[in-house]
Amino acid sequence: MLEIIWFGKKKVSNSLSIYVKTNTGKTLPVDLDPKWDIKNVKEIVAEKMGMPVEEIKIIFAGKELHNSTIIEECDLGQQSILHAVRAHHQKMSKLNTSSTIEESTSESSELNDSGSKPLNETLSDLPLDESGELESSTSEEQEKNRAHFYVYCSSPCRSVQAGKLRVKCATCGSGAVTVDRDPQCWPDVLLPQRITVHCENDFCEPQVSPNDETESQVLYAHFYLKCAKHPSLGETDEAVPLYLIKPNLAKIPCLACTDIRDTVLVFPCEAGHVTCLDCFRDYCASRLRERQFQFDTVRGYYTLPCPAGCPDSFIPEVHHFHILPDQQYGQYQRFGTEEYVLREGGLLCPQPDCGMGIIPPKVENGYTEEDCRKVQCIGGCGFVFCRKCLQGYHVGECEPQPTSSSSNFGSVGYVVDPLKAKDAKWDEASKKTIKISTKPCPKCRTPTERDGGCMHMVCTRAGCGYQWCWVCQTTWTRECMGNHWFG
Repeated sequence: MLEIIWFGKKKVSNSLSIYVKTNTGKTLPVDLDPKWDIKNVKEIVAEKMGMPVEEIKIIFAGKELHNSTIIEECDLGQQSILHAVRAHHQKMSKLNTSSTIEESTSESSELNDSGSKPLNETLSDLPLDESGELESSTSEEQEKNRAHFYVYCSSPCRSVQAGKLRVKCATCGSGAVTVDRDPQCWPDVLLPQRITVHCENDFCEPQVSPNDETESQVLYAHFYLKCAKHPSLGETDEAVPLYLIKPNLAKIPCLACTDIRDTVLVFPCEAGHVTCLDCFRDYCASRLRERQFQFDTVRGYYTLPCPAGCPDSFIPEVHHFHILPDQQYGQYQRFGTEEYVLREGGLLCPQPDCGMGIIPPKVENGYTEEDCRKVQCIGGCGFVFCRKCLQGYHVGECEPQPTSSSSNFGSVGYVVDPLKAKDAKWDEASKKTIKISTKPCPKCRTPTERDGGCMHMVCTRAGCGYQWCWVCQTTWTRECMGNHWFG
């Protein structure tokens, strides 16, 4: 529905609701027409701030906005934040009175028309190298190659979306800053203390630069990205940058399907191999099915390398795997956790439908060998089992377990998980039920089902009669009686 709002003599149609923050701490809700220019914004804000229009400057995305800049050119979304601050004019000196007045007027006019476009309007697509020098190009090419960023929005979108680059003061967190230069490469955005800023917050205290022998006070930029799909949730609304996903400005064909797509992922290998997002999703899904993700020991991530086999090409930001559907991403997280547990000397609970990761005690930490052999799934199903044979805990030597023959499962169109296939046999269903609902006698290994009563179990197998604890799966003691006789 068309909204019409009056501000003095200004009529607002198709209003854009934003917030204007002042350097005095006030936040003003304002409705604007996207067709207006920044000078119109100053006229509205000046009345609420109680100061002349010419003394106000508007800051957005690290830049002071030009008076003639049209609002819709700034890529402002609903509930975005503009910063309105008092302009500090430098006074002329050592000139005669008439020339001072004349030049001061000229300077004021210049300042009123000063400013620049926001970061998203001025940046070319950020290169991935450390040098970060942008090649010279015509204004037409720069407009065509305007920056595109991609993020993972954890809330509310929960998906990969286009992003917008924003900046604030690293010291006070205020967005009322102007950058001394545009970022030239991703390290400028991701690493701290790369670019200095001028902060308009009256209460901001500059830091002393550790690399400056003169101990001059400097302020640094903190760059962040926000999701471009949903309305702004304020200056704390940040999303994870997916800096390997880029617009395919050079029209490079995909490594797998050879199609030329508009958006691609660039692997962090020396060759910079390119794949389209559809093929990257298929690559991740197939490696996940085969459990062929690898553990990056340097960063401690469960990740994938370039499929071309390039060295040192692990994807360092695991949020890129959010390109997988939610169910598969959950499986990726579970596999990554299991891999970490196994690498730390742990093991997984063998009880069906559990799989809890467990890091048991070690002998060198003061535990006996028997203490280390008996493992309980704490935080999971509570199953107590033998670390050596992964069967229910028992006294004495482990019984030899039958070895399972390996088979090749799966085809191009239908893939079968070998682990799930073990449970998909019709004549094995009763065995699985027995394993879930029973516990073996720790002495003779006879499956025993508890149908009520206390935790004190007596094996009914002829010649055994072993008395044991259902919880501890070891000999029944007074300690068991006192702690969990009836559960």
